[in-house]
Amino acid sequence: MHAITLISFLFFTGLVAFITWRVTRNDDHRSTGGYFLASRSLTFPLIAGSLLMTNLSTEQMVGLNGAAFTDGLSVMAWEIVAVIALVMLALFFLPRFLRSGIATVPQLLKIRFDDTTQLICNIIFLMAYAVILLPIILYSGAVGLQGMLDLPGLTGIQSDTALLWGTVWIVGIIGSVYALFGGLRTVAVSDTLNGVGLLVGGFVIVYFGLQAVSDGGGVMAGWDALKQANPDKLNSIGGSDQQVPFATLFTGVLLINVFYWTTNQQIIQRTFAAKNLAEGQKGVLLTGLFKLLGPLYLVLPGIIAFNLYADDGIRADEAYGHLVFNVLPPYLTGFFAAVMVGAILSSFNSALNSTTTLFSLGLYKDVINKDATEEQVVRVGKIFGWVMAAAAMTIAPMLAGQESLFGYLQKMNAMYFIPILAVVLVGLLTKRVPSSAAKISLIGGCAIIGLVYFVPPFTGLLDVIHDFHFVSLVFVLLVAFMLILGKISPRATAWVHEDSGKVDLTPWRYAVPSGAVLVVLVIAIYAAFAG
Repeated sequence: MHAITLISFLFFTGLVAFITWRVTRNDDHRSTGGYFLASRSLTFPLIAGSLLMTNLSTEQMVGLNGAAFTDGLSVMAWEIVAVIALVMLALFFLPRFLRSGIATVPQLLKIRFDDTTQLICNIIFLMAYAVILLPIILYSGAVGLQGMLDLPGLTGIQSDTALLWGTVWIVGIIGSVYALFGGLRTVAVSDTLNGVGLLVGGFVIVYFGLQAVSDGGGVMAGWDALKQANPDKLNSIGGSDQQVPFATLFTGVLLINVFYWTTNQQIIQRTFAAKNLAEGQKGVLLTGLFKLLGPLYLVLPGIIAFNLYADDGIRADEAYGHLVFNVLPPYLTGFFAAVMVGAILSSFNSALNSTTTLFSLGLYKDVINKDATEEQVVRVGKIFGWVMAAAAMTIAPMLAGQESLFGYLQKMNAMYFIPILAVVLVGLLTKRVPSSAAKISLIGGCAIIGLVYFVPPFTGLLDVIHDFHFVSLVFVLLVAFMLILGKISPRATAWVHEDSGKVDLTPWRYAVPSGAVLVVLVIAIYAAFAG
């Protein structure tokens, strides 16, 4: 069994690597535009594939299914509400980003406010990616692979600690090679190939999982058995004692999704590389359509695992890997593990590519060495990327023991998501708010959320108000503060959002009706499963 699993794993991993090399071997990896923005050549299939796969790593596959193992269908909020955020990206944010001709979100803040605001935002992003995002991607990937491939049995290593460290470093090194030698287009192509495998594999797991629930009686019989055995797990409306209470969909959950899909450098860098606005909008809205299918392969398997293994004493974040290993035939287990490695690599190399972009263009070129050539910028970015990768691979194993990986990720993300979103939104919607308001909000917002998260007695506030309601309250206060300061001490001249001329801004003619259809489908899905 192990031999078949390993052969199928190596075959699919090697196939993706070979095709990616063939497609991108003649790309421009020497200039900043070619390396960081794929020479602004991405069309909608590559944008959609890369957006989907950058998002769908094991912190999603393992973490969200683990959350579903505990709380059921209500955690689908992270997938379904994301569609609203993607519609906002396509119709509001993306036209303005492409008008600016930016490569990073902090560059927008430089255009709207000043150099110091850009510097602060760059530092916040880099610290968050180094300490939160990159380590969580590697840790969740290692946990998922250990379950899917039965790595203790495959390798003969029985020490959980040694296996965790080894898996993290192997995956981290491979992901670093993709990101740092290939550039953004290499990342986008490999993402798209792995995306096809992930969607196919995700639905195959649901098929075999439902078969297991029904003892071979068929998929529909398995679905009926699931509804009869655990009807409370199939309710889209989260209770007050669950990770995503229904009321938080309209506060913190919505705001975290809006930041993630509209202002998070790791995600939206591939939209900055769109060939034109129309291609960017089509890619973003196609991603929204795929996200509507997310509950089928990111939530339902966790509910199936609960039905099958609730009495076996497994932890929530081990449920998905346990299901895959037990219900898939060996040759498909290897294939899906390869897809999962692709998903890990996708998120890791996308985050690492974005990290090098933020450092190279935001700090090295703008602050450290303003006279650097494009080749110098790319070279220094690669060196910095290896340093960040090593730091992430060192921190990742230390995350072992978190009760809910996905819940931990969203909580930590909120600390910097909320201030940056508030500043970007106010910056785009107002003309007179000064740079001082943005700087105070960025630093103050992170500090306030950090105090309440980690410093007694401030942490007691979270006993009174839910985490997600709290961060939305901080968002409202930051926006109000900036607007008030804009009235008291406005900038001398109104800001004018000039067209950089770098991108064709002709919109896709069906963008608005397509966005409206996606919003209607979101409401319909919630209504269909409301208990």
